[in-house]
Amino acid sequence: MTTLTPSSNMPLAALWMVGAILSFSAMAVAGRMVSVELDTFELMTYRSIISIALVLVIGGAAGTLGQISTRNFGLHVVRNLSHFTGQNLWFAAITMIPLAQVVALEFSSPIWVALLAPFFLSERLTPLRIFVAIVGFVGILIVARPDFANFEIGSAFAAGSALGFAGSAIATKRLTRHHSITCILFWLALMQAVFGIVTAGWDGDVAWPSLQVLPWVVMVSITGLGAHFCLTTALSHGPAVIVMPMDFMRLPLVAILGVAIFSEAVDLWVFIGAAVIFGANYLNIAAESRRNRAMV
Repeated sequence: MTTLTPSSNMPLAALWMVGAILSFSAMAVAGRMVSVELDTFELMTYRSIISIALVLVIGGAAGTLGQISTRNFGLHVVRNLSHFTGQNLWFAAITMIPLAQVVALEFSSPIWVALLAPFFLSERLTPLRIFVAIVGFVGILIVARPDFANFEIGSAFAAGSALGFAGSAIATKRLTRHHSITCILFWLALMQAVFGIVTAGWDGDVAWPSLQVLPWVVMVSITGLGAHFCLTTALSHGPAVIVMPMDFMRLPLVAILGVAIFSEAVDLWVFIGAAVIFGANYLNIAAESRRNRAMV
């Protein structure tokens, strides 16, 4: 049984999760719209430049810019390289396979975190975490249904993005021990802008967004930052064991958007595999919640 702390406010947590779900879903649609003109490296460049401005404006208004420091700079680099890789693979995947399939495979990221955390966060590799990883991998296979005779690179990119996001999450967990969200987001935006400029401009051919695409680029930036802010705030108002399963509602929403906007086909196996991945995630979150209560 999950115990709510006195500071828990589940209606407020649910409201913030609605914001996170809508933001993540809007980012997927906007990313697909941008792909008609920009490659993923160019998109990440412009998104990160806009994000720098957003962080500076919001951080300045909140008076938190003084929290930015170069402490643990190497870890910031590792974190942002991992996130940059995962995000580029994610944006590439949404142009190759249905949005619902990308999101379903993205849900495997927490499973990778559970499996990798013992090696990077000094946590124990328990039999439960091994079991969760196996179940999650089965779910990935159900969603992707790999046909090695006709290899689907989009599914591989989506699965790879989940691994990149897992590495970013592990590094972020270490960074939050010493740094504020303003500091982490500042280095996120700045470093990924640099990575984007290097990767987009290595061939000397960088496309500028047209006036038709520019609003979608801005939307990707705003929804990307907004989604993570909403998710973090939701977790501050309620336990993860209740809050995180709400994110599963993003799958049917994205599937509906894919059908309505891009005429994508809905594949029942995507939902079945996603349910298996969700079950593995929930099992791990519930176990973590019980472990944390036992330590209090």
